[in-house]
Amino acid sequence: MNRLLWIPLLILGLLASNCHAQNCSSHVFSNNAKFATCIRLPVLNSFLHWTYHSSNHTADIAYRQTNVTASSWVSWALNLVGKGMVGSQCLVAVPNARGGGFRAYTSPVSSYATQLAQGPLSFTVPSISAEFANQQVVIFATLVLPANGTSFTTVWQNGPMLGTTPGRHPMTGPNMVSIQTVDFATGQTTSGGGKNSRFTSVMRRRNIHGVLNAISWGILMPVGAMIARYVKVIPSADPAWFYLHAGCQFSGYVIGVAGWGTGMKLGSDSKGITFKTHRCIGITLFCLATLQLTAAFVRPHKDHKYRPLWKYFHTIVGYTTIALGITNVYKGFDALGREDTWKKAYTGVIVALGIVAVILEAITWPVVIKRKRESENKPADTGYAGNRQHTSTV
Repeated sequence: MNRLLWIPLLILGLLASNCHAQNCSSHVFSNNAKFATCIRLPVLNSFLHWTYHSSNHTADIAYRQTNVTASSWVSWALNLVGKGMVGSQCLVAVPNARGGGFRAYTSPVSSYATQLAQGPLSFTVPSISAEFANQQVVIFATLVLPANGTSFTTVWQNGPMLGTTPGRHPMTGPNMVSIQTVDFATGQTTSGGGKNSRFTSVMRRRNIHGVLNAISWGILMPVGAMIARYVKVIPSADPAWFYLHAGCQFSGYVIGVAGWGTGMKLGSDSKGITFKTHRCIGITLFCLATLQLTAAFVRPHKDHKYRPLWKYFHTIVGYTTIALGITNVYKGFDALGREDTWKKAYTGVIVALGIVAVILEAITWPVVIKRKRESENKPADTGYAGNRQHTSTV
């Protein structure tokens, strides 16, 4: 009886295997093209069909990607010099600007900031075309394979269109492991992605870099400034407010330096990344924060004649650091290509801090004005001040 129970399961397994095969080698193209080999790529709902011609070392290929919207772009590429995006020689399909289907072209990728501009590849592509139907894009092309072999690293991607220009593809999940080695002569493949891939490792370090900097420059620094501005107004909070302010700022500096160092390491390990504005702001932040910390150790006494000048310098550098820090957090989100959820979450924190600051400003400002007036009127109660006032009116 138990053996009979295995029969339906075996049939279902065979049907599932057959359906998978039909989705690849048995696929019927609209132009009735036939290919000798077909593989289902591990991610992004993609398939690669090809026929290798040993006589002239060419390959007729068809790259298919399903579940594609009419406002997306797709690409497939050979990378002859590396294992990732930079250096890829791409076949790109984008929506036709005049409407009606997709068009295909070639694009060499030299940096992570590419916009997939049209250009010649390092090898010849005699023909290339694309079609779009039923949420599926197919890129047809003939490749004159490089003379150094038949096994190459292949990369494939998809992403949104920004007007008529391909936008940045997602920087998480399947889009970061869409890489595989294909031998066009034998049909053998070797996965280039996976959880232990270099891409996943880089993304993990980028995430750590982003979290460290968002917490330090983007949150702790503003909170520390708010403590110095509002908590010290409370007489009973002196000198506790100073230690809270210094502790918050110092913690932000230490965490920020760790994030800055992580970013510098990422920059040196990720050749081709050109987020120059983000990098320059980060270096400026490190310099300003280090200068601010150094100035704290040479702070003049309250009664010293240079104390007002030091206070002015401390305030200007502090608020400049905060403004640049918040700006660079957003620049970092753009560099990571994160979804809007990340920006919205951080924006929620900044808005909350802003609301708290407005409320505290409304509460403490009248107190500060009142104390200032009392301080200005206090000398008038002394005899000397009264004589000086009387003399000046004569």
